[in-house]
Amino acid sequence: MVRASTARPAGYFVCKRIVDAILAALALLGLLPLLLAIALLIKLDSPGPILFRQERVGSRRRRSRAGAPVWEITHFKVCKFRSMFYGASESLHQLHTRAFVQDSEAADAIKLTQDPRVTRLGALLRRTSLDELPQLINVLKGEMSLVGPRPVPVYEAAAYSEWHWERLAALPGISGWWQVKGRGRVTFTEMMRMDIEYVRRQSLWLDFKILCATIPAVLSRRGAE
Repeated sequence: MVRASTARPAGYFVCKRIVDAILAALALLGLLPLLLAIALLIKLDSPGPILFRQERVGSRRRRSRAGAPVWEITHFKVCKFRSMFYGASESLHQLHTRAFVQDSEAADAIKLTQDPRVTRLGALLRRTSLDELPQLINVLKGEMSLVGPRPVPVYEAAAYSEWHWERLAALPGISGWWQVKGRGRVTFTEMMRMDIEYVRRQSLWLDFKILCATIPAVLSRRGAE
């Protein structure tokens, strides 16, 4: 369990869920031709499934026995368009993640640019963040939000220190404070502070500002790999 350092009104989370469900459903319907085109191109580009599913660490809001709101750590399968060759090893990414969590300079040496595991189409999908679109399904299921700290692989969460866990006092999101302010350009510690800042300041207005900043951040490709 993770306790938020600052309580938020229950109405905020109800409204956030309603907005998430409506916008995710509309986005899936509106983007259906694009989603189908990407799926077809993935099948033509390399053998393997269209979607990549990976176990990630997230959280969900619950009431403790004492009645206080807490965040329960959960695991779920995140959906993304497959951008790597089917069966590619995750060992390189795990090595990079361990160095990044330690704020080690080695993380830059292992930086995953021109990754040989990434397909030609996959490189384009990553640069444009189109590989993230299937996470709208996770939003509809209530596992994610449109805005929140990114869900992380199990092996990244396993390396967390105690203070890092506060970033999970929010539903994981497709976009977030770190993604629009410092994606790929800040240290792990700075990223954590950005996510925790969001957790402590959560509001519908802040979520709206982050959503509005997401499109220019994606178009600029800042930090995209």
